[in-house]
Amino acid sequence: MQSEVAARYRSVLGHFCTGVTVVTGTSPDGPVGFACQAFAALSLDPPLVLFCPQRTSRSWAAMAAAGSFCVNVLAEDQRDVSTVFGKAGADKFASVSWTPSATGAPVLDGALTWVDCEVSVVHDAGDHHIVIGSVVELGPVRDAQPLLFYRGSYARHAELDTRGWSGEVLDNLLTWQRQSEWI
Repeated sequence: MQSEVAARYRSVLGHFCTGVTVVTGTSPDGPVGFACQAFAALSLDPPLVLFCPQRTSRSWAAMAAAGSFCVNVLAEDQRDVSTVFGKAGADKFASVSWTPSATGAPVLDGALTWVDCEVSVVHDAGDHHIVIGSVVELGPVRDAQPLLFYRGSYARHAELDTRGWSGEVLDNLLTWQRQSEWI
């Protein structure tokens, strides 16, 4: 992509607020992981999620070989964790406590919640892969706000403009509780 087009692409898509996750897994040399915004719920029946690692990611290559991964959804007080896992290089787990999930992938202490998965299928997509995972186990949900990323930086829920929010229930959003479940 040309640099001008790439800059415009980042600017436009930067207006889509995302949560921040750390995808973790295992390798023969120990735990591996990376920060990832490209994560989503995919299916309720069967329960599937997806994330999109760069094709050049060595951490993803190790997870693919192991056949499993854990998506750790970060809480707003975990910017430092996101920063550590957002950079290549040093031992990312040296400063982070964790426990193994059912698949052996690291569950990061303090995560808002987590989703442990087995790799179901991988599709090539440009300079990334689309990884679909079958959910093995779901973690508890911590009483905290999510770490958000918006327009190139971290954002807090309270900082986002909520003008115009009507509070309506949208039954077709996969991760939103149906009205009949909470009224």
